[in-house]
Amino acid sequence: MALLTHLLVCVFGMGSWVAINGLWVELPLLVTELPEKWHLPSYLTVVIQLANIGPLLVTLLHRFRPGCLEEVPVIFVILGVGTAACILLAFLWNVTSWVRGGHHSIAFIVLTFFLALVDCTSSVTFLPFMSQLPTYYLTSFFVGEGLSGLLPALVALAQGSGVSTCVNVSETSAPTLSPVTSRETHITQVPSMSPLAGHLESRYVPPRFSPLLFFLLLSLMMACCLVAFFLLQRQPWGRHGSVEDLLHSQVTLHSIRPREDKDVGSLGTTAGSQSKAPREDSAAPLRPAQLAFIYTVVAFVNALTNGVLPSVQTYSCLPYGPVAYHLSATLSNVASPLSCFLSIFLPNRSLPFLGMLTVLGTGFGAYNMAMAAMSPCPALQGHWGGEVLIVISWVLFTSCLSYVKVMLGVILRDRSRSALLWCGAAVQLGSLVGALLMFPLVNVLRLFSSADYCSLDCSA
Repeated sequence: MALLTHLLVCVFGMGSWVAINGLWVELPLLVTELPEKWHLPSYLTVVIQLANIGPLLVTLLHRFRPGCLEEVPVIFVILGVGTAACILLAFLWNVTSWVRGGHHSIAFIVLTFFLALVDCTSSVTFLPFMSQLPTYYLTSFFVGEGLSGLLPALVALAQGSGVSTCVNVSETSAPTLSPVTSRETHITQVPSMSPLAGHLESRYVPPRFSPLLFFLLLSLMMACCLVAFFLLQRQPWGRHGSVEDLLHSQVTLHSIRPREDKDVGSLGTTAGSQSKAPREDSAAPLRPAQLAFIYTVVAFVNALTNGVLPSVQTYSCLPYGPVAYHLSATLSNVASPLSCFLSIFLPNRSLPFLGMLTVLGTGFGAYNMAMAAMSPCPALQGHWGGEVLIVISWVLFTSCLSYVKVMLGVILRDRSRSALLWCGAAVQLGSLVGALLMFPLVNVLRLFSSADYCSLDCSA
């Protein structure tokens, strides 16, 4: 029974960010099909940050109308909306609308907003729900949260999305449409005549399975999370020394309010709070300067990983070819949960060490940004060494900063619950600032240039 419960908690945790992580690893294919092309990642970063209105609304209701929201119904609604949005995305991802003189992926962007709304809101509902369970189930939850990035990345690797080949066009032929797609995408396609002189054109290799199947698999993952949460409600928690059966418990957002001083030591104190008190008392006190350093690093790291660098990943990777972009997008999503697992077995809470690791990760991020700024002719373009370096740089950038984020969260968790709340605020603030900073640079000022990989001439 305990093993089954751990499995259910793991699947439940997987639903926290699986939808958005799935979108990111599918981008190498989506940028070849949707009209936004290389600008698509910058749009997604802003849309995802706007979805923070969900947790903000929940927090405000918790603050001004305590007890009006029950966690269990809210989680059911979240998972239901996420599953429905994934199903709709499977059939509407390539539907475009004519807006302001051009085709735009309105349906895709709107559905992405709802998926981001689901995932962002899960941050303020899933963990409070888990606080009602025995503490030893929390590890299984974080394992599932790590799988939310790992599983979609493995599916994308199996799909082989966004891979292209260069075709030598050397004879005059009838007007052709480029790019060639197997499905109607509603993108305006301009006929072009192949000249007599030979030249290279990109031809995207069809993936092993379509985005339709990929998004249906995401829907299945979300549905599994919904079923796992339903089954968790039916588990006899009392047998495991926990709280009462969750099916009859009134688990509300009001339950995560900081306890008043008068409640400390009362007979109604739960076993969870009793177990946390010694840990918080034994945690080494942090000086104000150390706290300021931690929150600054948290905001800075999340600005890089959630806002700044994702906006320009296409510009830093696609000049080296679609294979480099595909591997960078998928392997970096594999590296993130692996870094989280590493922090469990090799924890290091030293602030100087975490500071140096942040500098190292920022160095890899600076290399990625420099290659994006040099697009479409970055260093070592056309050489296999450039492809290897950009993939390794993205993987190490994600790995270093993911480890830093986890360890800083562990330090703050052992301090107090309010410290974790401020940590969450720093995460969202950094992510928002990074996204808002990059959007005008990419889409308004257009400081980054795109080009067709096969027709690039960087010899000058």
